[in-house]
Amino acid sequence: MNYIAAQIEALRNELHQHNYNYYVLDKPVISDFEFDKLLKKLQDLESQYPEYFDENSPTQRVGGQITKNFITENHQNRMYSLDNSYSKEGLIEWEKRNIKLLGTTSISYTCELKYDGASINLIYVNGKLSKAITRGDGYQGDNVTANIKTIKSIPLLIKTTNFSDFEIRGEIILPIEGFNKMNQERIEAGEDLYMNPRNTASGSLKLQDSAEVAKRPLDCLLYQIIGDKLPYKTHFENLEFANSLGFKIPDSMKVAKNLDEVFEFIDYWESKRHDLPYETDGVVIKVNAIDFQKELGYTAKSPRWAIAYKYQTEQVSTKLLSIDYQVGRTGAITPVANLEPVQLGGTIVKRASLHNADQIEKLALCLNDEVFIEKGGEIIPKIVGVNIDARTESSKKIAFISHCPECNTKLVRSEGDAKHYCPNENSCPPQITGRIIHFISRKAMNIDGIGAETVELLFKNRLIYDIADLYSLTESQLLPLERMAEKSAQNIISGIATSKEIPFEKVLFAIGIRFVGETVAKKLAKHFKTIDNILKASYDELVSVDEIGDKIAQSIIDFSSNLNNIQLIERLKQVGVQFKLKESEVQITSEILKNKIVVVSGVFETLSREELKRLIELNSGKVGSSISSKTSFLVAGDTMGPSKRIKAEELKIPILTEHEFIQMLATSIRRLR
Repeated sequence: MNYIAAQIEALRNELHQHNYNYYVLDKPVISDFEFDKLLKKLQDLESQYPEYFDENSPTQRVGGQITKNFITENHQNRMYSLDNSYSKEGLIEWEKRNIKLLGTTSISYTCELKYDGASINLIYVNGKLSKAITRGDGYQGDNVTANIKTIKSIPLLIKTTNFSDFEIRGEIILPIEGFNKMNQERIEAGEDLYMNPRNTASGSLKLQDSAEVAKRPLDCLLYQIIGDKLPYKTHFENLEFANSLGFKIPDSMKVAKNLDEVFEFIDYWESKRHDLPYETDGVVIKVNAIDFQKELGYTAKSPRWAIAYKYQTEQVSTKLLSIDYQVGRTGAITPVANLEPVQLGGTIVKRASLHNADQIEKLALCLNDEVFIEKGGEIIPKIVGVNIDARTESSKKIAFISHCPECNTKLVRSEGDAKHYCPNENSCPPQITGRIIHFISRKAMNIDGIGAETVELLFKNRLIYDIADLYSLTESQLLPLERMAEKSAQNIISGIATSKEIPFEKVLFAIGIRFVGETVAKKLAKHFKTIDNILKASYDELVSVDEIGDKIAQSIIDFSSNLNNIQLIERLKQVGVQFKLKESEVQITSEILKNKIVVVSGVFETLSREELKRLIELNSGKVGSSISSKTSFLVAGDTMGPSKRIKAEELKIPILTEHEFIQMLATSIRRLR
């Protein structure tokens, strides 16, 4: 390395260390003036010798990159959401379930404060920050790398070569002091105030000019390293290791030997959290042992090994002015309360959900009532009570509507169902547009260029009446529409054409069969392989599928009995929408495990737990979560809880080692690997 290159490299390393000292350790060893002099020296050298440019240089933290459109990228490892508990009893039940699944007598935990910000996934390759992707829907998010690089507490390079390729997740936050300073500047400029730190932090990540992001005092607190081969056996030790690499890990994090110590942590921070420099709304409790985390795995939405304890939510009172009734895509009627505006949790609340007629009846609501509202999960405002003493003699009790507010069709309500429905599914405007909006949504067909407003515009101009009509749209039809530029029209047509490649399981979710969500759609697609097989399946065939119950089965039969739905599917088939699994997705390698339930427990040497589960499914078996009389056999690895082995032996269930299982599926294992 020549002298100039060595000088630039030395300056970069020195500045990286000073950033770490200041923003992570909070122990600066030089003044801001001295830091700025070093940075200016590096900037001059890099400008004079551009051949030594490095995208991870400290000089790149000032931003300047313009991003017109943020690219959506898939997460290599899904970002799950957390289950919530609002009581200690809920945590006790959570622990009981986990102890039963693990077959152990006690569990230790890591307790962390739940930061109120925007989740981010940081990807490092060869020790360098490669990508930063927002949580998005958990499956995919937006690439905001240029903006993330401006946050000085996030290392652009890490300090070891032994662990250089990994993902680490955290929360982008805006400290309260910085938030208040930003608002003071807006007051002085005569501009509207930012409502709360969380929304402002999240919005900052999507600013097009990274130089503007660099001006905001954003911070990043990390909470999880992702990988199959983590350096340590506990969650706490891995986060301590991340701290040694240069990541900012809050020192409030603590190991709890049992649930009593978890409760002590919760009680301590219930009042102390208000002294923190950033907002937090609860505590996250995680099973500390990584082997136990792997053993517990995930539900369809959340990790079984982690839960969020939420503190008491803020509650305020205001006046109920009126009630609107919204019609959803399934015809469900949802009452929404219009309120006298009031501030709650950093936002101005004007509306709150009432869910259904039963809740209105339970609250005995009257117009002009003084009502108490809070945010469910600190997100969605809801009415939780009424100040009866403030009610007058002239107060008029609210009666739920009898006819659809949009098409005036008489509402129906099935026995045992909490919701009222408008049965006019083919002519009720919000049901029509609602189904189309669901169809184009990100989790469904993910059609670029079209949003809810565009759907409403197309419907209003009589260009579309159902989801199949999208595929007959032309650019010449779109151009005369209000605010429709040529480029926008081209993007819409292109997005619709691209959607024909969306896989069957997402199409099945997109067509909007009642009660068929993302997870159910995947189960059905995998089991039946084609839409035709699903539509002709009997009730008994449907309920035989894992997680398909009476309600879902009946809904599918009702859907397939409707001639309009069958004609719609045929029209979509004709334009090329995917209604069967592709050959590459039909990966059943054998029927060795057909009609067998296999439980996997412990830690394994040759295959990961996920690979073992995938092998079971590829060979027509079903993965069980716990030992029962229906279990066909148990694949046992190291650290398996003794109670599982005892129960398997009591029930005389065969126990296989990993090696024995691999031998059983020798042919299949070669095809998989």
